[in-house]
Parts: sequence; structure tokens; C-alpha cells
Amino acid sequence: MYTGRLKEISGLEDLFAAILTLKDVDECFRFFDDLCTVAELKAMGQRYQVAGMIVQGSKYEEIERKTGASSATISRVKRFVEYGSGGYHLAYQRHQAQKAEQERAAHQGGEAAQDQPGSDSTP
Repeated sequence: MYTGRLKEISGLEDLFAAILTLKDVDECFRFFDDLCTVAELKAMGQRYQVAGMIVQGSKYEEIERKTGASSATISRVKRFVEYGSGGYHLAYQRHQAQKAEQERAAHQGGEAAQDQPGSDSTP
């Protein structure tokens, strides 16, 4: 259970609960378009991308080149990846698992279509 510094910020628990009610990425786009500025969303997206690259073991120079993040941003994200509340790792691991499952399902769906009678996969 999270007991960190954000627990005391008024309105955050309701905000997070509202986010959890969103059903898909399209609903997230709509909600965050209303909630945040483009600059805030770009910053959050960049930090998440930087965190993923840090988890994968990428070097600062590569992260800077691919994301456009400053070395200060990379350093700050790295500190939270390594010593934070575990949120980056939790989200990154779940997101990667979800993407792998979707790829597996798409691959299996393609194989099933090829096995169907009348498909054009016969040599």
C-alpha cells in the first residue's frame, strides 16, 4: 500500500479513481486533453519513455538522442526509477506484458485465419 508524499494532496485520490474508470486509450486521450496542457502531457510522455529506456539499460546519450530529454530530466527519472516508489517499474512491466499478449493474440489470430478452409495460404 502506498504511503508516500502524494497521499496528502487534496483531490488526487479522486482523480486517480476517475482515471481508473476510463475504458480505453481513446477515453484517456479525451480525458487528458481536457485535464492537462499539451506541454504537461509532452513532459509526462517523455518521462515515461525515458523511464522505459532506463529500465532497458539504455545509455544517457541514446536516451537524449531518441527522446530529446535533457540530461537533467534523464537523471531525475533515473533517480525515481532506481529509488522511487516502484511506480515506473510497475507500469512499465504491466504495459510490456500487455503489449506482448496483444502481439501473441494477433499472431495466433493470423495463424487461425490461415488454417481456415478457403484461405489463400495454400501453396
